Amino acid sequence: MPLATLLVLVIGLALRVGPMAHLSHPVLMAGLVLLGLPVVWQTVRGAIAGRFASDLVATLAITGAAILEQPLPGLVVVLMQTGGESLEHFAAGRASRAVEELEARAPRRANRKRGAVVEEIPAEDVEPGDLLLIRPGDMVPCDGKVVEGRSHIDASGLTGEPMPKLAEPGVTLLSGSLNLEGPLVLEATARSGESQYARIVQLVRGAQASKSPLQRMADRYAIWFTPLTLLVCLAAWLATHDGERVLAVLVVATPCPLILATPVAMIGGISRAASRSVIIRNGQALERLGRVTVALLDKTGTLTIGRPGVIRVIPAPPFGENELLRLAAAADQGSGHLLARSVVATAEERGLVIPAASNVVEHAGSGVVADIEGRRTTIGSRAFADRVAPGATDWPIGDEAGLCAWVTVDGRAGGIIEFADRIRPEAAEMISLLRALGLRHIALVTGDHAAHAEAVARAIGVTETRANLLPEDKVRAVEELERKGERVLMVGDGTNDAPALSRASVGVALAAHGGGITAEAADVVVLTEDARRVAEAVTISRATMRIALQSIWAGLGLSVAAMAFAALGHIPPTAGALLQEVIDLAVILNALRASRA
Repeated sequence: MPLATLLVLVIGLALRVGPMAHLSHPVLMAGLVLLGLPVVWQTVRGAIAGRFASDLVATLAITGAAILEQPLPGLVVVLMQTGGESLEHFAAGRASRAVEELEARAPRRANRKRGAVVEEIPAEDVEPGDLLLIRPGDMVPCDGKVVEGRSHIDASGLTGEPMPKLAEPGVTLLSGSLNLEGPLVLEATARSGESQYARIVQLVRGAQASKSPLQRMADRYAIWFTPLTLLVCLAAWLATHDGERVLAVLVVATPCPLILATPVAMIGGISRAASRSVIIRNGQALERLGRVTVALLDKTGTLTIGRPGVIRVIPAPPFGENELLRLAAAADQGSGHLLARSVVATAEERGLVIPAASNVVEHAGSGVVADIEGRRTTIGSRAFADRVAPGATDWPIGDEAGLCAWVTVDGRAGGIIEFADRIRPEAAEMISLLRALGLRHIALVTGDHAAHAEAVARAIGVTETRANLLPEDKVRAVEELERKGERVLMVGDGTNDAPALSRASVGVALAAHGGGITAEAADVVVLTEDARRVAEAVTISRATMRIALQSIWAGLGLSVAAMAFAALGHIPPTAGALLQEVIDLAVILNALRASRA
């Protein structure tokens, strides 16, 4: 529409200086009617639906220009109106595909076990009581209880617990968990449509539907500017009965500063954030971000790294730390286990040369046996070490805390390697920055255990902790605060955070490694490991909206002054349209400062 309007203006004005000057007016009038009609109809439909928008003055100006056969100022108004709407659509970005992403990732197939026969069936056909074979790498299709097998399960996306969970007979598993190592037989306790993953899908769907849309900034200011314009028009008509003078008032009062200032500033702010590896999905998310008053922060992957890493190596004499780590990494080098990858990564970070291993045998869910430089080396659980090297775990090690792997060498103790999730080095600074921005309430919300959550909270200076939360509990935490009038910033990184991210005033996903559904459910996506970018995004939002407001007030002030001159007959319609263009240009130039704010 803006391009078509501009083309008609160029053709019509070009005809005026040639041999077919008599065609200029008909071409411009035809263009005004054809291109102005959709704008007028859109405003009329909005008025019928009860929406009092900033487009009303523009519609009156277009209609008046057509009635008085003044196509040039009318087309200029069409150009600015449709151009502003195009900028708004550009700033709006794309809608979140959170539900579609979740549903696409949902387990589709299940392996039902009947005696010795295993048959593949659709996940929705599973009934409570069915026995399911869960192979390594499979996603658990429905909630159930393990009846056979032993393996580690990655449930971090659902519960927020960073450490793999040991699955053995009697342990309950949630749909959406990932089997890491050995085969399991699971007795289904719920249909797939009633399991945890399906509940998360429904929570995201409900959260998106319940988030109320933000009224356009232009329409908020139009509530008083439009009646003022109509009063000036009425005064000019009653005083002069001059239709052109009324048209001139409408043309200079066309609220292009309202239509243009906000989207131009928002595009600048969104671009500024993108240069800092922060993706803000649309203008509404940018505006909401600057108005948040409280923050809820997930723990695992948000305030912590989210992956278990080696925090301590305790060698048994005569081994040293690096020697023990080197042998353990050699045994683990071919394993896909999460802890094995951490051992190898730590050895590489220390610059150790990892020797080749031979005769490697991995016992799913227990440990690894390998020959390294002529020495029989094992790494695995304490029970595994006791089984392959009896007595190897009897040496005194002091406090064995957290998750440990035991290493034996030639049947005797080699030492232990301790794992834990680690707090992000910039987490405490992020909390300080958010507090400096005026967020008066910051809380940690997690599905992890209370003891782990409180230790992290103390370390980074957060005083409130809510632990052992399911996804629906996080949504309720958001809703409780919003019922009190707060505007909630929710920061997370896992599937279990997706419903709360969708429900919050602004959801921010830390997605340096992709993010998947979490990134789709969020309004803002941080594409770097630096959590401080969350506070930086709030700062960019506030600067952007400050510049947008400056542009709006400056533009409206100039428009009000121009209305007074037009009502007194000093500005004809065509000159008024050109004057409005000058005002618009000033507004745009000021709004563009948001890209450098």
